[in-house]
Order: sequence, then structure tokens, then C-alpha cells
Amino acid sequence: MRSKTLASAIGMACATWAAGSILFISDVVWAQATVAASARAESSITDSIATQRLSLVEALSLAEAASPTFRVKQAQLAAAEGVQTDASALLFNNPQLSTDLTRRSVPQAGQGNERRQEWSAGLSQTLEIAGQRGYRREAADAALAALRAEIADARRTARAIAAERFYRVLALQQRVMLEGQALKLFEGTATAIQKRRAAGEDTKLDANIATVEAERARNQLAIAQEQLLAARAELSAIIQLPPSSLPEVVGELTMTPRRFSLAELLAAVDAHPRLRALVERENSATSRLKLEQASTYPDVTVGVNIGREGPGTARERLTTLTLSVPLPLFKRNAAGIGQARSELGQVQIERQATLRDTRANVNALWLRLDSLEARVRRLQESMLPALVDNQQLSVKSQQAGQIGLLELIVVNRQALDARRDLNDALSEYQATRLELELIAGWSQDSTQP
Repeated sequence: MRSKTLASAIGMACATWAAGSILFISDVVWAQATVAASARAESSITDSIATQRLSLVEALSLAEAASPTFRVKQAQLAAAEGVQTDASALLFNNPQLSTDLTRRSVPQAGQGNERRQEWSAGLSQTLEIAGQRGYRREAADAALAALRAEIADARRTARAIAAERFYRVLALQQRVMLEGQALKLFEGTATAIQKRRAAGEDTKLDANIATVEAERARNQLAIAQEQLLAARAELSAIIQLPPSSLPEVVGELTMTPRRFSLAELLAAVDAHPRLRALVERENSATSRLKLEQASTYPDVTVGVNIGREGPGTARERLTTLTLSVPLPLFKRNAAGIGQARSELGQVQIERQATLRDTRANVNALWLRLDSLEARVRRLQESMLPALVDNQQLSVKSQQAGQIGLLELIVVNRQALDARRDLNDALSEYQATRLELELIAGWSQDSTQP
């Protein structure tokens, strides 16, 4: 049996850790302590890097403003609006104005040549007779509506990615805090045992075990710090912070209450911006196919010309009406019709596949979210309270000399693993919830930090 002095040394270290352990910290206190603790843990690595504290609302706003995809889609809006303006014109073809001036020299018997100035002017207009204007306008309107839906989808995607990376950084900040507390516990235990071994009161095996646990804790802290740096860099990239700046996030990693049911999510799928865009692309492709088919009908060109001809003493005034129609004997617009039909088939296939995949993904993510919610509740309501009791009982048993170092390390390891599991589960829960809302097209306006 261990001596009472060893029991007191280790017991005091464990009691001190348990009293301030994250197993006993409320969510509010945890959220306030996370940024400061993670910053202290990383200070040796990031001294040369500026930090910027961000809330979730600020991160979402920055991501939306900085998203290259969102900005590119917005830049395409002017072109689509220009096409719509042209398609809405009264006539597709502009009228043509023509004029000619003729200088004529007419021989006269015995009198030389008579010079005459003759002129004519005309106006002609090509007319579409198969409803091409209506099809062209419908295609342009649908294309513009599709682009606006794609802009909305790009905005949602940018915000969802930023939110997922925000919660990833928040979870890793808490993980760094946890590993820092664990390192402090095991280093304190190892120091106490080393002192006792130097006094000849403990064995080399006890000292080695304590040293190994302290080094494992130090390694876990280093891994968590490296993962946090990578996550902060990813968040910095999505919100386009300066290269020399990394964000620190402020918030609470909790299980957000659901604001939807599975039936509501499936009903929202049809209104998803990505699916709306595909529906409009299909409508636009349908109208373009009709436009290309209507182009097989020849355009009619009508015109009117006026002019003056004849000798100066008997000038003639001419008014001419013209009508021209090309004969569609050889070129029947087969290439345009084939291309339009191909584009329509492709967008129909894409829309049908996207609709099926979206509904399947909503069902799968819903089941995963159910599982994660149940796991988080089990950890919070069953496992953590039992581990709290175990820690308190182990401290008392250690002080009474009823358990040894190995048993105490097992209890502490279980407590650390439980908190890691809860932290990871909450991170996965938030990532799954955000992905589900994005895929289902659920409104993100009520997202809370």
C-alpha cells in the first residue's frame, strides 16, 4: 500500500485539478475562459502572428463579403440583365436605312451628252414571324432568375462554410484548454513523485509512469495546438483576413435546439436556391430550344424606297415597296436545334439527380443529427456526472491509501477522454446541423452565435 504522504501529494494535485476542472465549469464560464486559455497555450507559437477576435455574426458577414464565388456570380448579373434588356426590345433586328446617288450621262443626237443626277432612299425592316421574340424573352428572363438563385446559393454556401469553420476553431480552442489543464495535472503528479523518489519513498516504476503520463499530456496539447492553428488559418482564408492575422473566435459550443422537423426540411428542398436555379435553367433551355426551332421559319424583310429619276425636264418620282423572304432549302438550323436539345437534356438530368440526391442527403443527415444529439445527451446526462463522482471518490480513496497511482491515472484518463468525446461530439453536431440546413435550403437568418 502506498504511504500516506504519497497519497496526500497525489490526492491534493487531483483535488486541485478536479476543483477547477472543466467537468465542473458551466457553459458560460467555459465560453469566457476559452479564448484566454487557448491564447496562453499558443503564445509560444503565435507570438509573431496578429490575432483578431470574432463572433459568429462577424465571421458570417466577413465571409459573405469576401467569398470569391459569391462576388463572381454578382459580377455576372450585369451581363444577364443586358441580355434580358435586348430580348425585351420591340424588334430583334434593327431597321436598315439605305441611300444611293446616281450620276448618269445620256447621249443626245447632235447635242452631246446630257448629265442627270438621280437618287433614291429606302428603309427596310426584318421581321420574325414564328414567335421568336417571346421565346427569346422567356429564355432571358429564366436565365436571369437562375443567376439570382445561384447568387443566393453562393451566399448561403459561403455563410455555411464560415460557420462550420468557426465552430471547428471554437471546439479546438476548448480542446487546447482541456489539454492544458490535463498537462498541469499530470506534471504536478510527476513532480510530486519525483521528489518522493529522490527521498527514497517511491519506486522508479511510479516515477516512470508519472513521467510518461506527463509527456503524453504534453504531446496531446501540442497536437491540439497544431490542429487549432490549421483551423484558424482555414477560417482566416474563408473570411479573407490579412495573411499575417489569425482569428480567435468567441462563442459557446452547445447543442443548438432544432428549429425544424424532417417533414419541414423535405418540404423546403423544392425551394432550395440551387434547385430553383436548375429549374430556371431548364425553363431557359426549353425556351432556347423553341427559339432555335422557330428559327427554321424564314424572316421576312419589308421595305420602302423613294427616288427621283429621268431628265431634268421630265423628272419622275418613284415609290417602291419591297418584300424579300429567304428560301430555307439548304440551311435548316440543325446545329442550333441539336445544341439546344442537348443542353436541355443535360440540365434535366442534373435537376433530377440533384433533387434525388438532396432528399437522400437530408434523410441521411437527419438520422446522423439524431444520433449525435442522443450521444451528446448521454455524455452530458449520464457519463459526465458518473465521472465527476468517480473523481471525487478517487481523491478520497487515494488520500485514504485505498487505491494506487495506476487506478488514479485511469480515473483521470476517463474524465479527460469523456470531455474530449463531448467536445468532439458537439463539434460534429454543429457541423452536421449546418450541412443539413445548407443541403435542405433551410433559412439561415436565425443563426445564433
